[in-house]
Amino acid sequence: MGKTAVVTGASRGIGAAVAVGLAEDGFDIAAVGLPDPERVAELASQVEALGRRLVVYDLDLARLGEHAAVLSAVLRDGGSIDCLVNNAGVSVLQRGNLLDVSVESYDRCFAVNTRGTFFWTQAVARVMVDAPRPEGHHRSIVFVTSSNAVAATVERGEYCMSKTALSMAAKLFALRLVSHGIGVYEVQPGIILTDMTAPVKARYDAFMASGGLVESRWGQPGDVARVVRTMAAGLLPYTVAQDVRVDGGLLVTRF
Repeated sequence: MGKTAVVTGASRGIGAAVAVGLAEDGFDIAAVGLPDPERVAELASQVEALGRRLVVYDLDLARLGEHAAVLSAVLRDGGSIDCLVNNAGVSVLQRGNLLDVSVESYDRCFAVNTRGTFFWTQAVARVMVDAPRPEGHHRSIVFVTSSNAVAATVERGEYCMSKTALSMAAKLFALRLVSHGIGVYEVQPGIILTDMTAPVKARYDAFMASGGLVESRWGQPGDVARVVRTMAAGLLPYTVAQDVRVDGGLLVTRF
């Protein structure tokens, strides 16, 4: 019997790298997220070249009322869920003064990054708990949070707050689901070269040149994907409610 991985925000960046990596490891991919036909078509060709299947489901995680129908469609097409990767997320509408943060930007970060992801995970977790434990398959849920779950960036405070809350959600689900044989993990990417970081590339280039990182290079989506693949493969059996940093040493305390 095949394995199915649900990857939110799979069309680009970290999500796309994770989807391809999991396909290499034998997972069919359920790509859940906002419509992105061109990028999804490219991703589908990569996944299918590996002999796996990719099915796309349009969903704005902030629309909680649409979760049930999409989840039902995923189960109808795939039969089961062996892995959930919570990768989808949004950044701030505009970097700037904390004293000028808008309600719109604040609510958007929490609606997608925290509220939407929490309730999507809750729905998937219920399905996984009720399903028979598959022999030979490790079941997992991976939260892709951010270094900003730990490190404060005043210019995008609402994003930091939403990721800090999501980091706690990862710990809570880990504790709740461990007795069901479901591994729950958190990955904290640092400065990764994606569409989200492209607008501030010059700033981060200067930060790296000044010694801001221990390993002074941009992180790549594939760096994160390799860690997610390790988790999904069940190779961290004694890791519970702990975060794994993929940040080139960004958060290492130095003096």
